Amino acid sequence: GTKGQKARYQVKVGFEGGQMPLHMRTPKLRGFKNPFRVEYQVVNLEKLNELYPQGGDVTVGDLVAKGAVRKNEKVKVLGQGDLSVKLTVAVDKVSGSAEDKIVAAGGSVSK
Repeated sequence: GTKGQKARYQVKVGFEGGQMPLHMRTPKLRGFKNPFRVEYQVVNLEKLNELYPQGGDVTVGDLVAKGAVRKNEKVKVLGQGDLSVKLTVAVDKVSGSAEDKIVAAGGSVSK
């Protein structure tokens, strides 16, 4: 009488006694993850207004020194908030609305 599965050395790995196995119950991961996607750390104009009350030059190194962003990562300036000082911004990327507000406040953007 001991033929078939019980006669073999052992039961298959992942066999759960006839119940649907875990690896078949879990959903498949669908979609696509772009390996070349670039993640930016964002800094809004309101934050720059707080960090530079007298205005001045905004660089990635300076933002890292002030603790606004992490080092070795790209930085993007976004246009949330108002700008009341003249800034010279030199970061990896600047949104269109942020650039308009910086220029309107008398500053400049270099890419």
